[in-house]
Amino acid sequence: MFVDGSCYYYAMHTWQDIVLAVGSLIFAIALVPSVLSAHKPALSTSILTAAVLAVFTVTYATLSLWYATTTTGLTAIIWGVLAFQKIFKK
Repeated sequence: MFVDGSCYYYAMHTWQDIVLAVGSLIFAIALVPSVLSAHKPALSTSILTAAVLAVFTVTYATLSLWYATTTTGLTAIIWGVLAFQKIFKK
């Protein structure tokens, strides 16, 4: 903390938060065609990726990287949707 009480930690990590958030958002957008397609990734791939991204989401939250937390959580949810679609495929 600065002498005036402002939070140096947050200012120090702002650019990292934005970079991680943009990267995760790009991954989420890239998954949209898979969600809409009849062809789905392997179930194990979808479940493992969703689980790891969920852990990343919690990790980012503990570091107060709120943009990255949000976009990585979104990407984890999309992978979960892909797993759900694979399980309940017609």
